[in-house]
Amino acid sequence: MKKLRTLLPLSIGLATCFWLQSCNSSPKAANQTATSAQSKLVLTGSSTVAPLATEMAKRYESEHPGVRIDVQSGGSSRGIADARQGVADIGMVSRALKENEKDLQAFAIAKDGVSVILNQANPVQQLSDQQIVEIYTKKITNWQAVGGKDAPITVVNKAEGRSTLELFAHYFKLETKDIKSDVVIGDNEQGIKTVAGNPHAIGYVSIGSAEYGATHGTPIKLLPVEGVAASIANVASEKFPISRPLNLVTKTAPTGLQKDFIEFARSPGVQNIVKQQYFVPATQ
Repeated sequence: MKKLRTLLPLSIGLATCFWLQSCNSSPKAANQTATSAQSKLVLTGSSTVAPLATEMAKRYESEHPGVRIDVQSGGSSRGIADARQGVADIGMVSRALKENEKDLQAFAIAKDGVSVILNQANPVQQLSDQQIVEIYTKKITNWQAVGGKDAPITVVNKAEGRSTLELFAHYFKLETKDIKSDVVIGDNEQGIKTVAGNPHAIGYVSIGSAEYGATHGTPIKLLPVEGVAASIANVASEKFPISRPLNLVTKTAPTGLQKDFIEFARSPGVQNIVKQQYFVPATQ
């Protein structure tokens, strides 16, 4: 009994000591956990938005030491799926949300268009909407039929899940299953390289990416649509008929670092990045 009386105060003292240590260390640990949890963002989705988001992320990281932003492309469908499933903090989507996607939150950071592109050596200067439809459904298979050289047409198409394909098909009233392609590409850069390397190829990509390439020595040209030149200037003035918003999307209302980066990406302070990437700031 005497021994028990001796041990009881000692046990209470040790328990109190552990409790105090726990109280003292808990806030610090919690802060570290919170900082760690908020020090990294993952963005996935549209290959059109990815280069723009990457440049914005670099500037954000330089202004916020300790923050890391990981940008991964893979198409707008991936951006929608990853944001909805919580795989990514922010999804990148290069089109407006569909009716069945309105459960997500969308934040426009820029505007863009979709342009048909040819190799610079191709003498064809324009195509009607009907000619483009017939080329993409293989009813026209030789450039000579549309005023070009006697050469087979190489049809370059976007892979399923790319919003550029969806916008292109929607505008030209094409069912994607009816498109007969010779080459299927993923991101815009791949499409531009394919057309630049093949004088008989036709493709369609982001206007921003195509105009940047054409003005920086890549041998491609952008075709007008409905007589309107394919250019970022005409997207900005809303004259070009195939345009779209470039969105960041989240599953719920953004908070913390997620919210701060989205506000940063929509701020006037990064409009120079938007213009350098040949897109139109969303505020214009």
